[in-house]
Amino acid sequence: MESYDYIVVGAGTSGCVVAGRLSESGRHRVLVLEAGGSDNTFWIRVPIGYGRTFVDPRVNWMYETEPDPATLNRKAYWPRGKVLGGSGSINALVYMRGLAQDYDDWARAGNPGWGWEDVLPYFKKLEDHCGGASAVHGAGGPIRITDVSRSCHPLVQRYLDAAKALGIRETADFNGEQQEGVGIYQILTRNGFRESTSFAYLHPARKRANVTLRTNCHVLRLTFEGTRATGVVYRDAAGREVTATAARSVVLSGGAINSPQLLQLSGVGPRALLGKHGIPLVKDAPAVGRNLQDHLNISYFYRSKVRTLNNELYPWYGKLWAGIRYVLTRSGPLSMSVNQGGGFVRSDLNQPVPNLQLYFNPASYTTSPGDTRKLMNPDPFAAFLLSFNSCRPTSRGHLEIRSRDPLVHPAIHPNYLSTDKDIEEAMGGMRLLRKLAATRPLADVIEEEMIPGPSKQSDDELLADFRQRAGTVYHPTCTCRMGPDPKESVVDARLRVHGLDGLRVIDASVFPYVTSGNTNAPSIMVGEKGAAMLQEDTGA
Repeated sequence: MESYDYIVVGAGTSGCVVAGRLSESGRHRVLVLEAGGSDNTFWIRVPIGYGRTFVDPRVNWMYETEPDPATLNRKAYWPRGKVLGGSGSINALVYMRGLAQDYDDWARAGNPGWGWEDVLPYFKKLEDHCGGASAVHGAGGPIRITDVSRSCHPLVQRYLDAAKALGIRETADFNGEQQEGVGIYQILTRNGFRESTSFAYLHPARKRANVTLRTNCHVLRLTFEGTRATGVVYRDAAGREVTATAARSVVLSGGAINSPQLLQLSGVGPRALLGKHGIPLVKDAPAVGRNLQDHLNISYFYRSKVRTLNNELYPWYGKLWAGIRYVLTRSGPLSMSVNQGGGFVRSDLNQPVPNLQLYFNPASYTTSPGDTRKLMNPDPFAAFLLSFNSCRPTSRGHLEIRSRDPLVHPAIHPNYLSTDKDIEEAMGGMRLLRKLAATRPLADVIEEEMIPGPSKQSDDELLADFRQRAGTVYHPTCTCRMGPDPKESVVDARLRVHGLDGLRVIDASVFPYVTSGNTNAPSIMVGEKGAAMLQEDTGA
């Protein structure tokens, strides 16, 4: 049996932060358990490499949802990181906090200390921002945020100018004072390499004598004495079952799928579900795995009269040149995310805050159908994408274990488009994409709308196309929701599991509501704030 002060389950986006902060003083022994392996590989380190890791089972859980009624009973592919750094090692690198109102809504939902002014210091603490320190940004923190506006494809400016012609303002910094508008996304890179929390927090922490990292170890269940979590049982890389105890706390940082799955496997979850699988009940917690939220996205494909990234990256010699350029200068398309432009806008003037997130991608992938496409093999002709998703969907899904076997993936039910509001916002987003495409100067370079195509014009036709093609933007959250009521939430505002001692959840699963934008940056912030609260509460 092994003994530690803290056990962190999952070396993903939040878990690396928690492990790094808990071990800083050097006084406490920290065990970090990760089901995946090393992130020190080329396709993780090079930013555009997520086109490969997207379908690589060596670093990816490769989840699949249950058939979803609102999307024509299609199963959705949900990649999640199974590697040091978690999904932050295989994502599209966008650094986006979300809107300030997102966090004020968290606080209004009964979570004191989680309003915008409360979380801003933790965002600033994590940042090494390209613009330096300011009222809204930090400098010298672990995570480097890079401005790529000077490196964007020229088509991005046409997108921005078309939006401005429609009366949409431009913002230089979605994470700054003015969050609404269109602009260019900042990304998480340092000197041309991907910047994940593994490299920023965990790799430095591994040099400390009080940190033990075990990779390729699958946690099977939590252990309890009464209502106190005492440790974990995990299967190590050699296939042996090992028990480890935590004197101070066990921290679940497995993310929105793995954290609720492990709770259910360990006897913490809905009584009926656990009874169905013969799992002894530790705590009847009906909200574990419920309240699943995700962003649902659709892309419109446009054939271009001018060159796009397709022209650069489709030919073999283009790939070769992009590779040489990256190796020599750490610049060019391989050093960036494909979603270069974007925005937070309102679908109509009646919206109190921005309710749509936009994306502009100067490349397209129609010749590689489905979710197994690789982003480094775009179409052999000039084309680009316009995309959107609703910022704050009101549909709620859930997930639940299929069996007692920890290696069996849980059943994921997204329950997309289950409210009239979500359908209405989908219609508003599609209309806006077409307005943008019809507006100069973007309209000047469009040869044709390829998908869905000009034949689809009515609301019914557009909604049918949305149901047929829309898919996740890979932002599952809220399955161990934070809140005051144990019947409707899993953790309290200190991220302690309701009714249990010595157990916290610190990852994106605790979001009360999904944030308006990409979820990686909020997950890092939750790691920072969660670690600070744990240290305060345990006297670390």
